[in-house]
Amino acid sequence: MTLLPFFPDDVADADALYDSFSAWAQRDGLVLYPHQDEALIEVLSGSNVVVTTPTGSGKSLIATAAHFAARAAGRRTYYTAPIKALVSEKFFALVDTFGAANVGMVTGDASVNGDAPIVCCTAEILANIALREGADADVGQVVMDEFHFIADPDR
Repeated sequence: MTLLPFFPDDVADADALYDSFSAWAQRDGLVLYPHQDEALIEVLSGSNVVVTTPTGSGKSLIATAAHFAARAAGRRTYYTAPIKALVSEKFFALVDTFGAANVGMVTGDASVNGDAPIVCCTAEILANIALREGADADVGQVVMDEFHFIADPDR
């Protein structure tokens, strides 16, 4: 279910963002685990977080909250993954949540809505943006999935 109706009309504080995101999750039938709630509070307060929990424990919901917080603050946000198939999968999931106009995908093979406020890409694409544009890069936030693969020489 889309998160768009839950975005605050004006700049919201962390408590208002928490209430909005929680209302969306509850409406979608989701009950937050304690680690999700803790990470959600930190993310919506502007903290950087690293989440290392088992598969199926709700990391994607935390990542969605991070994108929500960045967009509510007017920042561009990136989702990165080590392989194009995972980037594509997350692209479609984020389109369902944030709407097609708000999500793009950039890989070495294709670019779809590459100027969108939420961009799904491989880590290499984001690294190239950082190298090419440096401090001028429009990168307000990054969600890195499967981070443990970043140093894998066989990728």
